[in-house]
Amino acid sequence: MEARYSQNNFNVTSYDVMAMVVITLPAFAGMWINAFIVSVLCIAWVKKKSFNSNEKILLSLGCSRFWYLCLVCVYSFLSIICPWAFYVHPITQLFVAIQSFLNSSNLWVSACLCVFYCIKIANFRHIFFIYLKVKIDRIVPWLLLGSVLLSLVICILVYKITDEVYCNNLNSTTLENFWKPSSRMDERFFTIYFISGFGLATAFTAVIFSASLLLFSLWRHKRKMQANSVKNLSMDAHIKAMKSILSFFFIYSVNFTCLLLTLIYAMKKENPVTLFIFVFHYAFSAAHSLILIFSNPKLEKTLLRTLLCLKCKVCMR
Repeated sequence: MEARYSQNNFNVTSYDVMAMVVITLPAFAGMWINAFIVSVLCIAWVKKKSFNSNEKILLSLGCSRFWYLCLVCVYSFLSIICPWAFYVHPITQLFVAIQSFLNSSNLWVSACLCVFYCIKIANFRHIFFIYLKVKIDRIVPWLLLGSVLLSLVICILVYKITDEVYCNNLNSTTLENFWKPSSRMDERFFTIYFISGFGLATAFTAVIFSASLLLFSLWRHKRKMQANSVKNLSMDAHIKAMKSILSFFFIYSVNFTCLLLTLIYAMKKENPVTLFIFVFHYAFSAAHSLILIFSNPKLEKTLLRTLLCLKCKVCMR
């Protein structure tokens, strides 16, 4: 297959190099931040031989983000070093399918985390909410399993459609032409875009609903403490939680917008808008993971202790 294409068809432009650098930097930072979360949780699991529901979700989220960003870095390097590899069956199909699976898992597990925090922290007296609060620890594994299954369905659909595109474009001589679907493929691409968009909208709706309920509950509790002239550590913790939720909601909204825009600009090559969108999308993982670290006492203490040790080692040199 590779012999059909000459090296002239794969000239690397300055835009390609710039895109690789700009995309790899936030992806590489996010990869190490999520690797830190996974390593801390795994060490804690080895010590106490158990996981609570929050740690299960954080571990799943950290793993999916780490491998997703790792795949992004590998893809960026391969597209510069040996772009001809993406014409070898089924490298392109596997890359796109696995990336879709990990991205979808990341999105759904993030939504599960927001729902979990809402049920655990919010204080409502509705009987259904009380039932969820009691059963949430048993529900979490099923939520994670459902996220994996939904992501797997999207992964299989993406692989099949990408494979059909590949088979219908074997005579293409450039990557740009390869990714231009024929009129017969428009309907299939619309199907996968519709499914992806529906999944994004559903997860985003769950985040909006959960975050709104949690913010309302925390705000109501804060007003009660202010009315009673109570100023204690509990009130400070509620204010800190509200700031974390607002930060997460803002970042998640930006990421959701970027994901929708990637569906629109996915076929446009060497477009600065596309590059800008992808940078924001990859930076989301790093930013949200940092919020999770600083909102978790165990992760925050471990990070600060690690940075202090590194600083001491650098000063000793």
